[in-house]
Amino acid sequence: MTSRKPLIVANWKMNTTPSEGKELAQSIADNIIEPTDVLDVVVCPPFTGITTVRSALSGTKITVGAQTASTATNTALTGEISVQMLRNIVTHVIIGHSERRTIFGESNKSIAAKAAAIGKAGLTPILCVGESIDQRKAGHSAKEVANQLRSSLDSFEYWRNLVVAYEPLWAIGTGTASSPLDAQNIASSIREELRNIAGKTESTKINILYGGSVNSNNIGNFMKQNDVDGTLVGSASLDPLEFVKIVTVAARYS
Repeated sequence: MTSRKPLIVANWKMNTTPSEGKELAQSIADNIIEPTDVLDVVVCPPFTGITTVRSALSGTKITVGAQTASTATNTALTGEISVQMLRNIVTHVIIGHSERRTIFGESNKSIAAKAAAIGKAGLTPILCVGESIDQRKAGHSAKEVANQLRSSLDSFEYWRNLVVAYEPLWAIGTGTASSPLDAQNIASSIREELRNIAGKTESTKINILYGGSVNSNNIGNFMKQNDVDGTLVGSASLDPLEFVKIVTVAARYS
């Protein structure tokens, strides 16, 4: 438990039509009992659902985020969504997710450009970092995460708008979460690297999330860790009652 306000982020990935997203968001809003002034909750639907989800969450303290963004503006890039397009409709943008890195080939350099553009626009980048199972078995988890962090934050300066999400690749969607202690050890190393990059004062204010097979049964153990300030939830966030349980448990550690 720390003085940092916990953050719970739902990443719906490529799930829900606009109407399904609206219904899911409404169910989440209707069932959250814990006051969301003790922690922040962000829902990140596909681009097509942002407007309807915002409508469903109107009047609540739950905000809406995006799952990625392009650094380009007003140019010929069919299918891309720029940071400026998102500026007045979302609060957070997920960047560097392992699926974007491995499937779409996004590099640390391109992620760094996204982080800077998002921060400059006054939005909060949620920077995902994490190691593969081979890197973990070789004992290189902390080193790989630190390398990703440094490279993905090259020239970044909007520290008060930054969130870092530790998502080990081997835990995402597998049903096998990291142990809370392992998550704390990596989160602590992330905090130390942020101290080197951003300075002691700023680094202590940055939320570090854990993501990877999080559910209502294990979230409490993660929230007990000193450097874990919340979670980035994938598949469990598509079940409104399960996601509400996650938020409810996390609120007890705020």
